[in-house]
Amino acid sequence: MPLGLGNKKKGKAKDTSKLVDREAAAPAATPPAAAVAPAGAGSASRLQFHAQLAHGSPTGRVEGFGSARELYAKVAEAFGIAPAEIMFCTLNTHKVDMDKLLGAQIGLEDFIFAHIKGKRKEVEVLKSDDMLGLTVTDNGAGCAFIKRIKEGSLMDQIKIICVGDHIESINGKDVSDCRHYEVAKMLKDLEKGQMFKLQLIEPRKAFEEIEPRSTGGTLTAAKISRGRETLRLRTKGPATVEEMPSEVEEKAIKKVDELLETYMGIRDIELAATMVEAGRDKKNPDEFAVALDETLGDFAFPDEFVFDVWGAIGDAKQGRLE
Repeated sequence: MPLGLGNKKKGKAKDTSKLVDREAAAPAATPPAAAVAPAGAGSASRLQFHAQLAHGSPTGRVEGFGSARELYAKVAEAFGIAPAEIMFCTLNTHKVDMDKLLGAQIGLEDFIFAHIKGKRKEVEVLKSDDMLGLTVTDNGAGCAFIKRIKEGSLMDQIKIICVGDHIESINGKDVSDCRHYEVAKMLKDLEKGQMFKLQLIEPRKAFEEIEPRSTGGTLTAAKISRGRETLRLRTKGPATVEEMPSEVEEKAIKKVDELLETYMGIRDIELAATMVEAGRDKKNPDEFAVALDETLGDFAFPDEFVFDVWGAIGDAKQGRLE
């Protein structure tokens, strides 16, 4: 939508407040490189990737997917489990490493580790602060989980809550199929001074792999998979084999991902990459806002956020981002 014309949104609330604080057998030690089936250039449907369950399993192969949801279905099929059991995937590590999350791109030689649902746990929390200190993301297939816990925050004091935990319900309301921004808004809207209840599911761990609690990756360490070519997964439309984003685009994507956390309490590299792509050939913020409304209208981004994203894209093009 053109900036300043927010009243044309179809009943979407526009809240510029920050929703949360800113922001088996052991796995093979050295998994084999992913296989690429012979195919013409850009033929995403015939690519093959190696995969394991993160808590330990034989190695399987997955192929023939074009979106995150289809990828999860293929991984589940390879290991004889239900797709809904997969919480998220990491690339090239079996650990719950938020810097190695599978996002919008998979390097053609990346190895996929699928983290499946483990133990359920329930916790009651007194919301003594407006900011909980959680950053939420999702797997693109209906599973929102905790990506970061801010050090010293309210949630950091509750040691049962960990990075990687799937948020299954809030005060008894099932949110297992909600997107990350919906879950983040529900958490933000909880009344200060009141108790609330979270039902969480932690990733399944191999017995020998139980490790100390983590607060998640540092924001500056977040990276997009490197390599000559990647498989770009899209929420809408088929997957495509593409060159890695340029250094300029990569800096812009990283900055937009940070802005998503600031404004909405979520992290989502795929969403950030889609926004940067939408602004690639736009001449002004109004054109950019219209493009966002056409592709991502359900988010109802506030004008301030759109301006900041447009500014981040411009700063990256001008070399002003580190």
